[in-house]
Amino acid sequence: EVQVVESGGGLVQAGGSLRLSCATSGLTFEDYTIGWFRQAPGKEREREAISCISNVDRRTLYQEYVKGRFTIASDNTKNNVVLQMDNLMTEDKAVYYCAAASVWGKRCPGDHFGYWGHGTQVIVSS
Repeated sequence: EVQVVESGGGLVQAGGSLRLSCATSGLTFEDYTIGWFRQAPGKEREREAISCISNVDRRTLYQEYVKGRFTIASDNTKNNVVLQMDNLMTEDKAVYYCAAASVWGKRCPGDHFGYWGHGTQVIVSS
């Protein structure tokens, strides 16, 4: 059974940092692309990953609005992907989801990801 489990969410002041972690099991981690998605309050989950990383060739992708603030990294020895979020803004408040895809897709669209975690809440106060 494939499991994807997020952790690391919480409450932080604007300008602060959080480090999200995505632990996976039941899949061949090094063959997968791992993506982070988010759903802001009152909105649908974003259709494309805010950031994703291929464990095959380590290519990464960031949405423009997180470039320079968020960093994604993968640890094949631990089957774990982290998303370091710095300089958080109030508009980053959302539930953050980790997901796994067996293929790399341009812009990491959500419909490529077959395995999803249950999400972790990030609250950014002003």
